[in-house]
Amino acid sequence: MERDQLPWLTVAEAARLIEGKAISPVELTRAVLDRIEKAESKVNAYITVLRERALEEAAQAERELGRGARRGPLHGIPLAVKDLFYTRDARTTCGSKVLADWTPDYDATCVVKLREAGAVLVGKTNLHEFAAGSTTNNPHFGPTHNPWDLEHIPGGSSGGSGAAVAAGLALAALGTDTGGSVRSPCSQCSLVGLKPTYGLVSRYGVFPLSWSLDHVGPMARTAEDCALLLQALAGHDSQDSSSADLTVPNYGAALAGGVRGLRVGVLGEYLEQADQEVADLVTRAVGVLEELGAHTEAVALPQAREYAAAAGNTISWSEAASIHEEWLRSRPQDYGEDVRARFRLGAMLLAGHYHRAQRLRTLVQREMSGVMQRFDVLVSPTNPIPSPRIGEQVVKLRGREYPIFGPKATMPRFTRLFNLTGQPTASVPCGFTADGLPVGMQVAGRLFEDAMVLRVAHAYQGATSWHTRRPPI
Repeated sequence: MERDQLPWLTVAEAARLIEGKAISPVELTRAVLDRIEKAESKVNAYITVLRERALEEAAQAERELGRGARRGPLHGIPLAVKDLFYTRDARTTCGSKVLADWTPDYDATCVVKLREAGAVLVGKTNLHEFAAGSTTNNPHFGPTHNPWDLEHIPGGSSGGSGAAVAAGLALAALGTDTGGSVRSPCSQCSLVGLKPTYGLVSRYGVFPLSWSLDHVGPMARTAEDCALLLQALAGHDSQDSSSADLTVPNYGAALAGGVRGLRVGVLGEYLEQADQEVADLVTRAVGVLEELGAHTEAVALPQAREYAAAAGNTISWSEAASIHEEWLRSRPQDYGEDVRARFRLGAMLLAGHYHRAQRLRTLVQREMSGVMQRFDVLVSPTNPIPSPRIGEQVVKLRGREYPIFGPKATMPRFTRLFNLTGQPTASVPCGFTADGLPVGMQVAGRLFEDAMVLRVAHAYQGATSWHTRRPPI
């Protein structure tokens, strides 16, 4: 295989080639680092590239594999993590001026698990400052550009991770998701992104935005790759008070089940609220699931429609304001304008507002629990619109203008709900607009049935080829 083709391998493909000694970890890592050198100036996916350390880790993996000590499918695979994950050997900026030069003295649990699996960490990716937004227009490190069209955003807040994988600057990456920040970049960059069940993956050593809504998840080209990463990441962590103590299933083995006979609930209201091109592409994707043998039925969530946005905003900004209270008082000028405004808004909310939002969250969770007794998964568009242009403040949707920022922000409209409920939810590529911008279909399952979500995404990818396309960069 030509060296310049190596960065476009899936994790599963690369793992098989490494195991068969067709390529080496050093060869693969050098190819990715060379790709970063060529394309990073256009994409701005990284805050920190760990070139020398990555080559050292790749060489170590090569030595281990050479003596037959294979740790698993991630051994020797070059990956990236969002720059919220603590790394003891590299700065963790959180995309901020406040922590621009901070290097933690320990690794996040997820980083520890990736290292234990033999993965090679090539860098720390750009993000919306402190993960508090959906564009990755970072005022301190510059905006990240969407590889499918450099004038457009890659989504956020994990936009650097999404752009890195889409542009061939990493084979996969980790992101965080508080209101859609793994799924939205994957929708807008034509990737698969999984927000696992709340508590399945440790958040210890990941700088929080909202402790009751934050999730950590994999971002990759395929559902199979996400399953491989989730296998390494999932499991109880005593250092994370929200971590679930349960037996981790074999996510890779569960992919083969297909969708025949599954009950799929289609969130019709979300289709009606989405851009027409987005709605049409997702409707066709639902048709593919039907052709594969799934039974589909329209479903409505009136409690979620009424309360999810208000509850999600109130909870997330209240918790964020609490986390940033001291810095907001002592260093307000070091925050970007949009993020500072959001955190200050959160600081103005009262305890009564927060408690009411949590009660509304319970109503939404109860409604969802009842619905999920009837369905194996729910599907909808991931985002209402394709990727906006960098710098746009408002977007048009079905003849009306909506803000990109603020309490009525457009992008989290369909994703935020599943942070409130904690359900496993993925975005899978389902087509492109006439302008060549990617669109994703969202798949949500029952709590701790992450394998089912990945199974549906994998079956859909097996019947389509959207995920095999490469961006023009």
